[in-house]
Amino acid sequence: METQENEVFRDSISTITEEGKRAWVFPKKPSGSFYKYRKLVSYFLLAFLFLSPFIKINGNQFLLFNVVERRFNIFGFPFWPQDFYLFVISMLIGIVFITLFTVAFGRIFCGWICPQTIFMEMIFRRLEYWIEGDRGKQIRLAKQAWNTEKTKKKGLKFIIFLFISFLIANVFLAYLIGSDKLIKYITDGPLKHKNTLISLLIFTAVFYFVFAWFREQVCIIACPYGRLQGVLLDNQSIVVAYDHKRGESENGRKKYKKNEDRQALGFGDCIDCLQCVHVCPTGIDIRNGTQLECINCTACIDECDHIMKSIKLPKGLIRYASEDNIEKKIPFKLTARMKGYIAVLTILTGLLVGMLFLRNDIEATLLRLPGQLYEHKENNIISNVFTYNLVNKTTEDIDNISLKLLSHKGTLKLVATSNSFTVPKGGITKGTLFIEIDNLALTGDRNKIRIGIYQNGKLIETTTANFLGPRSYR
Repeated sequence: METQENEVFRDSISTITEEGKRAWVFPKKPSGSFYKYRKLVSYFLLAFLFLSPFIKINGNQFLLFNVVERRFNIFGFPFWPQDFYLFVISMLIGIVFITLFTVAFGRIFCGWICPQTIFMEMIFRRLEYWIEGDRGKQIRLAKQAWNTEKTKKKGLKFIIFLFISFLIANVFLAYLIGSDKLIKYITDGPLKHKNTLISLLIFTAVFYFVFAWFREQVCIIACPYGRLQGVLLDNQSIVVAYDHKRGESENGRKKYKKNEDRQALGFGDCIDCLQCVHVCPTGIDIRNGTQLECINCTACIDECDHIMKSIKLPKGLIRYASEDNIEKKIPFKLTARMKGYIAVLTILTGLLVGMLFLRNDIEATLLRLPGQLYEHKENNIISNVFTYNLVNKTTEDIDNISLKLLSHKGTLKLVATSNSFTVPKGGITKGTLFIEIDNLALTGDRNKIRIGIYQNGKLIETTTANFLGPRSYR
């Protein structure tokens, strides 16, 4: 019965009261060595996030995800809809990579790299500490009536939060439509591009809602990643863990009393100060074990180490450790499952690198003109009309392009253009052409033909199409 009572916390989440209302979390301002490292990582990632849309490599935006125009740049490398298979492999690599890290190190991605955590903990909460004060002051401010002090502080926080949300929305938009277009829209004036302005205001409202009100609920309720832990974690996974062997000992926890021999009395090192709970951004008690709400932010590690140091006990009561490390003192090692994920990740990465090197600079598509059959001309010549699309995936113009029929003897004639032309950088060249083949060279009503794309007389790509002819009764 006692065990069941201790497990009640698993039947609810920390941010919802027994009445079903929102339990606001007022975390204590974190400090310590892990927090310093997290700040350095966060500053680097924030700089990367805000600068990436404005960095150009060979004229290409460093990161671009223009879904509407189907243009994508990843690390300055342009991708087109024809490269969708590369995008799929990249996504698979990302999924396997995150899965591997979750199996090995728990939810470390959430605490150190996730944009939601970085924005929330390193920007919005720090501004909140500056405006409203630490945990105690925030709780008192929330309870007090709407006087001049509360109105000023809440109003200032609202204005600053809204401005930062607007800034984030602009950067987000730069990833979607391109930084050059965003700057042009700004210089032209927002009212000249009302649709974009409406989208920007919607993004701003969403970001403000997430960081000013929804906050940690994103990690607890909305994000599916936390629920993957129950499937992926095992006793060898390294997570932020409470050493219950040391903390509880034989007789459990006990408040600290100076000059008391806790070991002789059978009490653990945990003095039940609740500082690990107060500093947690999701409001959980890490001493209850691994929980869905824990984002591995290490705030409880820093706070517990500070308490242990102040009462002259060893650090590490809460630390990065696995269940087997705490229970059996077994050090971390690669399991068979981790080795399997590493093997799959290595194969997928090698496949992606190989495909990137084999990817052609130009992509060709040849299609018969819709609604058109073949034309029977004199001298038993069969003619088909096609449309062609040539996509230049590079950052330079590809000139002196010509097309030749490779699979059959016949003629290829371009319409409304010379025999050679230029495909602009990052652009598409479209046109129409006629292909004429002697009926005797055809083997039926549907023949697969192959066309070569040449640059300065050198074959750089081939494409195929179906050539229609009269049904053969031979």
